[in-house]
Amino acid sequence: MMRSPRFYAVACRRPDGEVVLHEEPVGATLLGRLAWLNRPFLRGTLAIVDALALGMKALAFAANVQAAAEAEASEAARRAVGKQSSRGAAADVAIGMTLVLSLALGVLLFVALPTALTQIVQGAVGASSSFSRNALDGGIRIAIFVLYVLAITQMGNIRRVFQYHGAEHKAINAFEAGDELNLETALSHSRIHPRCGTSFVVIVLIATIVVHSIFPRPENAAVRIALHLALVPLVAGSAYELIRLAGRARSKAFLTALLAPGLWSQRLTTREPTPDQVEVALAALNNVVERERTGAVSAV
Repeated sequence: MMRSPRFYAVACRRPDGEVVLHEEPVGATLLGRLAWLNRPFLRGTLAIVDALALGMKALAFAANVQAAAEAEASEAARRAVGKQSSRGAAADVAIGMTLVLSLALGVLLFVALPTALTQIVQGAVGASSSFSRNALDGGIRIAIFVLYVLAITQMGNIRRVFQYHGAEHKAINAFEAGDELNLETALSHSRIHPRCGTSFVVIVLIATIVVHSIFPRPENAAVRIALHLALVPLVAGSAYELIRLAGRARSKAFLTALLAPGLWSQRLTTREPTPDQVEVALAALNNVVERERTGAVSAV
C-alpha cells in the first residue's frame, strides 16, 4: 500500500500472477474528514488513524481479490459472482473482528502487562521514584515489543508480509533518491527507511518513558492504565514530529543517532523482498505518483 498527500493505492498479486490495483482519494475516506488533525503534535494521532483506516481497507481489498480468485478457479463464472460477494462480506467481518481483538491485545500486552510487571518487580530492583518506575515500565514495554516481533517472525505468512514491507521501503527509497521507478533501481536500495511505522512505534515506546516521567505515577493500576491511554495523543504527536524532522535531515548525525533504535528494529520487521514483490510495491507507488501529477483518479 502506498499513500501520497492526496491519494492512496493498494496493489496485490492474484494467484495467476496478475497485479490488481485499487486507488482512492484520501479525502474520500475517514482521513479526509479528520484533516483538522493535520497540525504539529496532532499529526501523530492522525498517523495512527491513518494506519488503522487505510490498513483495514487494504486488507479488505486484498482478501476480496484472493477470495474472487479462489471462486473463479473453483466455479463457473455465474456462480463465482455470488460466492465472491459472500466471501468478501465474510472477509470484511473477519478483518473487523481481527482489528478489535488486535486493539484489545495491544492494550493488554503493551499497557496492562508492563504496568503489572513493574508493580511486581519494582521493589526487587529498587525502583522507588516515579521516574525510575516509569523507566522500568517503559523498558519492560520495549522488551515485550521485541519479543512479540521475534515470535511472530516464526510464522511463514508474517515473514512474507515483512518481505512486502521491505519492498515498499525499497520503492520509496528509490523515489526519494530521484531514481527511475523500475525494478532494477528499486532492488538496489535499502529496505530500511527512517519514516517507517516500526520506527514510529519504537520512538513512541521511548517517548512514553519521557512523557510519563513528567507526571506522577498513580498507585491504582486502573488509573495508571487510563493515564497511559489518555496520553497516547501527546506521546504519538511528539514521536511523529521527531520522525518527520529526521526524514528531512537524514544527514544530521544527532537525529540519526536518536532514531537508531527505530532503524535497528526494522531489521526485524522487514526482510529482503523478491523481485516480484518489489514489482507490486512499484505498481502501487507509480499509481499514486501519477495520480498526484495528474490530480485524477482512474476507474479501477
